[in-house]
Amino acid sequence: MSTLPESDESAAEWQELLLLYPLYCALDREFVIEFPRCSDLEGGVEAPTQESVEQAQQWFADMDQRIQVHQLRQFLQTTTLTSENGLRAMLQHYLGKLQRSSSDRDKIDFLLVQFFSHCAPSRLQDEDVEIAYVAQVLEPIFSTGDFSAPDWLAPLDEYLRAANDCRSLNDLLTAGILEKGRKLKASAGEKYFVPGAMVAFTRFSFLMRRVFFRLMHQDLNSILDGLRELEVRGVSTLDCRRAQFSVDEPIARLRMICQSWKVMFHAEYSSGQPLRMLVDLRAVINAALARTPTSASARTKTAAAGVNSSASNSEAPEFVVSSDSPDRKDDGSA
Repeated sequence: MSTLPESDESAAEWQELLLLYPLYCALDREFVIEFPRCSDLEGGVEAPTQESVEQAQQWFADMDQRIQVHQLRQFLQTTTLTSENGLRAMLQHYLGKLQRSSSDRDKIDFLLVQFFSHCAPSRLQDEDVEIAYVAQVLEPIFSTGDFSAPDWLAPLDEYLRAANDCRSLNDLLTAGILEKGRKLKASAGEKYFVPGAMVAFTRFSFLMRRVFFRLMHQDLNSILDGLRELEVRGVSTLDCRRAQFSVDEPIARLRMICQSWKVMFHAEYSSGQPLRMLVDLRAVINAALARTPTSASARTKTAAAGVNSSASNSEAPEFVVSSDSPDRKDDGSA
C-alpha cells in the first residue's frame, strides 16, 4: 500500500479527522452507538495510506448517519471536550460534504450557534448581535462570501420582535414563533448554505435561545414561588393531571422535578413533552393559588387545580440553539 502523497490539503484533512475522532468516540460512548473503531485513527497514524484515508472517511460517514441531531446538541452542550478548533473542524466536516441531508443542515445550524456562543463575549448585549458582528465571528468558518442577509430572510427580524414581546413560554408557544423560524429554515433548501443565510439564521437562533432561557427561568421561578406559597397556605398536594402528573401530586416532588428541568433544558431546550408539561404546570399552580384562600384551614391539604393550558394541545417546537444559556451563551438552534 502506498503512503498518501504529501500535500497541504491531504495533510490538513487527515489532521482534521484526527481532531474529530475523539469527539465522535465520546458520542459513541455517550449514546451507546457501539460502532466499531477505526484502527488508523485509533492509533493516531501520522502518515496514512490512501486506503486508510478512504476507510476513515467512510467511518465518519457511517457515524454521521447514526448520530441524531438531538444527540449532537445534548453532547456538545454538556461535554468539556469541545474547543474552538474542534467546533470549527466539525463544521468544516459537515459543510465540506458534497451532498447534505436535512439532518446535516440541522447539525450545521446548531454547530454555527454553538461556535458563535463559544467565541462571543459572555456579556454580549442583544443589541450588539448585529449581522456584521455575527459574520465577523463566523468568518473563520466561511473564509469568503457575501455575508449580507438575503431579502427572503427579512421575516426573522419580525419573529425576534414578537419573541421579545412574550412574557411566558406559553406566549412563545402560542405565537408559534419557533415553528415559523423552523419552517423558514426548512423551506430554504440549498439556499440555506449561502454564507449570508447561515449568518442570519445563526443570529436568529442565538437570540431566540436567549429569549427561551429567559422565559424558561421566569416560568420555573414562578412555579417554585407558587409552590412555596401554597405550602404556606397549608396545601401539600396538587391535582396535576392537566400537566400529566397525578391527581394528588406532592408539592415536594414537584419541586424536585422543577430542579431537574433546569438541568435538562440547559442540555436540550427543544424537549417538547417536558416543555408542554412546564407550561401546563405553571397554569395549574396559578389556578391553585387563585382557588386556595390565603388563610387555608388545616384540613385543606389538596388544591384542585386542573386547568386548560393554551399550549397543552399545541405541538411543541423543535428548537434546536447550546447550553450556554445565552446568559451562558441554548436549544442553539431554532
